[in-house]
Amino acid sequence: MRDLNRRTTTVDARVTTRSAIHRASWLVAMAVTILAAPIAAQDASTQIRSEAERLQTSLKERPVSFAPIPDASKTIADGLKEVVREQSAGRLYVSLEKLGQMTDFLYGVRAAADKEDAVKSGFPAYEAEWEKVSLSITASNRQAREKDWERHSAAVRAFSETSQNMSMPLLEGARGFAVSMQPKDGLFNLGEAQGQAEFAHFCSTLNLPRKGKPYPFRSVLPELEALQQKTNAAFQPPRSIDLHRLFMSLNAALKQGRELDATRSYAGALFQYLYAVGYYEMLEEAPPTSAQLPELKGALAEAREKLDRSRRDDSIAQIFLQRAESQLAHADGSAANSEDWRIVKVVVGRVLPAYFALDKPLRPRQQAFGKTVDITLVRWPYT
Repeated sequence: MRDLNRRTTTVDARVTTRSAIHRASWLVAMAVTILAAPIAAQDASTQIRSEAERLQTSLKERPVSFAPIPDASKTIADGLKEVVREQSAGRLYVSLEKLGQMTDFLYGVRAAADKEDAVKSGFPAYEAEWEKVSLSITASNRQAREKDWERHSAAVRAFSETSQNMSMPLLEGARGFAVSMQPKDGLFNLGEAQGQAEFAHFCSTLNLPRKGKPYPFRSVLPELEALQQKTNAAFQPPRSIDLHRLFMSLNAALKQGRELDATRSYAGALFQYLYAVGYYEMLEEAPPTSAQLPELKGALAEAREKLDRSRRDDSIAQIFLQRAESQLAHADGSAANSEDWRIVKVVVGRVLPAYFALDKPLRPRQQAFGKTVDITLVRWPYT
């Protein structure tokens, strides 16, 4: 198409020829504009569906085969169907979040399967692969960071910032596995790192204008630190053993939130803080009784109405509201179970109030007196 738009100059052409060329060029330009218009005008929902369908086609043409995860292809295929289902239901942010998860997983499995032979000769071969991916991630993240988010959805910005933040630790962790174990053991995380960077860039291309006034972002470090203290206090046996996976998710969200806050990626930091609130509340929140369900349904509807009426960009809160609504809409038409309702209860009763509590003025942080000691805990990222 670029060739069609090149200007053609003929010094010795006759006036009539020049006129014909000008008319032809004008027609070509109009044709290019008409052909490109539907693509440029695609809304975010259509873009998400198109990306899911692209990955579905890729999976059909090149099925993944990875011995440690024998059902990887089915898991990804089912996940991409969920992306389309949520998109069709209008739960855009749930759809986008699921797309990010499937992008991460597909890239990870594909790298582990496709590049194993390439690194058989040893670490130097792996290092060459790592360098290529590192350059790709750096370029992709740079493009995503350069996005001017002023007039775009805060939720999409949060997804992009979170994935950018995850890509680099995954990249470094991949090399660590290759060094401490075998080169092939560093491939899955290498692929995941690239998948996160690709998803961050994809988010930056979405055509989703901001609704209403911009959200007044600020640091959420005080809230993150307060929740970390509560988490540390709650981490006691037997709960720390019985709910170990939940504690892992909670600490991962808090860790990411602090990292994002430190780089002034405040949309991502807020997103992770709210996730951490949800995980923390799940430690003790009991499922609602059948008698409480009507009231909970009403509270969910009220939350929907409140956010729909909002005159500012509350799309980050919409992520969690759509998540709650998705819990009650099973693909097979079955009724929501007690765990589904427990999640709804946490979102409506804990997560959304935590979001709106941030509207209150920030309290001055208390200064610690005396000597302090910094302790760094070294662990695998986001576990």
